[in-house]
Amino acid sequence: MTRRAPLIAPSLLGCDMGSLGDRALELQEAGADMIHLDIMDGCFVPVLTFGPGTAAAIGRRISIPMDAHLMVSRPEPLLEPFARAGCRYVTIHPEVTDHLDRLLRRIRSLGCGAGVALNPATPPELLRWVAPVVDLVLVMAVNPGYGGQEHLEEVHAKISEVRRILDAGGGGSVLVSVDGGVNGENAPKLVSLGTDILVSGSYITGSADPTEAVRRLRDG
Repeated sequence: MTRRAPLIAPSLLGCDMGSLGDRALELQEAGADMIHLDIMDGCFVPVLTFGPGTAAAIGRRISIPMDAHLMVSRPEPLLEPFARAGCRYVTIHPEVTDHLDRLLRRIRSLGCGAGVALNPATPPELLRWVAPVVDLVLVMAVNPGYGGQEHLEEVHAKISEVRRILDAGGGGSVLVSVDGGVNGENAPKLVSLGTDILVSGSYITGSADPTEAVRRLRDG
């Protein structure tokens, strides 16, 4: 089966925090399909980024969807604020809750797509039990917390396993996203494994020509 071209989701993590709305608009004009928001609390990961107010301000500048990746130790009180901020997807880590199914259903009830993020050492088998309430699976090809890390190729086997589990559980429409060291060299391999969304930070935002960087990721 011929897979469609991947969606390109630039991360704003490496951008100037004082001009996130401007950068998001520039990335939309460069051809991005969505904007990836790295939400960090300084606890689940060492870095502190921004909250739903900033997300809402970014959303007012663009017309493409936003995915809020909540790298936080307590996601429950943030679900509704990020939904109100206009995020199309809200993605959480299973390590921070005893009730993953409940939180995913809560995200959906707020009108957002429900996402699960899998760290490099997180086994994908848990997806078997939540596939009916998942809209997006984010496979981390780095350990979360910092931008610019080296892509972990050992995660590649997990991507195809995630796709297999989802398809077997009736989740064929669930989007598989990959984040961490994604660039023009590894993008074709990631897509061949079943990736639908390529999340890329410094490769795009640090490029002298973001439009060309987006094109190269999409075209392989």
